[in-house]
This record gives sequence, C-alpha cells and structure tokens, in this order.
Amino acid sequence: MNFKFAHNNINVLNLDESLAFYQEALGLTEVARKVADDGSFILVYLGDNSTKHQLELTWLKDRHDPYDLGDNEVHIAFSTSDFEAAHEKHKAMGCICYENKAMGIYFISDPDGYWLEIIPEKM
Repeated sequence: MNFKFAHNNINVLNLDESLAFYQEALGLTEVARKVADDGSFILVYLGDNSTKHQLELTWLKDRHDPYDLGDNEVHIAFSTSDFEAAHEKHKAMGCICYENKAMGIYFISDPDGYWLEIIPEKM
C-alpha cells in the first residue's frame, strides 16, 4: 500500500482576497472548485502548474471571526528557482513576516495570517 500527497487545506475568511494573494505572491491558479448545494461552503483547489500537489482553500459562509492559528508552527513551504526575485517581489508586496538569512529562507504571511516558507530550489 502506497500513499501520495494530494493536497493541504487551509480555511480562509475572504476567498477572493486569498485567491488574489496566492495568484500574485506564488503564481498559484485555480484548478477545481466545489460549491455546497446549500451555499454553506466553497472549496477551491490551487495548483502550481508543475506538480500534482494542490492547496485547498476552504471558505465557510457562517465564519466571520479570524481563525486561531496557534503558534503558527505549521506551515507550507514553496521552492523557487529565482530566490532573489521572489524576495524582492514579496518585499514589495509587504508580506514578508520573518527572515532567517543564516538559513537562506524567509516566510510570507497570507491574508489570514498563515505563514508560507520560501526556499531556494537548490538548498
């Protein structure tokens, strides 16, 4: 029996704002969408156009309060072939929330406060 990664899920308060952020910051695009028959939730699956792994954004109609992210120790990492250009882009967007120059990595924060690690393709 073999298991393969399929997707990671995060819940978002403002689906349109999150979609715009993930498109601009990471180039992710929508690959699938599921809308509940009663309108209570929307699931949007984002892809990077190069791997099968997806990020699932869940929007809940009746949710109005920010999500408790705890200590934000759980994160999703993205690698990039042009680390310097990515850093400049995210710096201009104002979304860099933590840098570890000694390790050669940094984190950006999405509209809901989730941390996303950015690493060079070759570490």
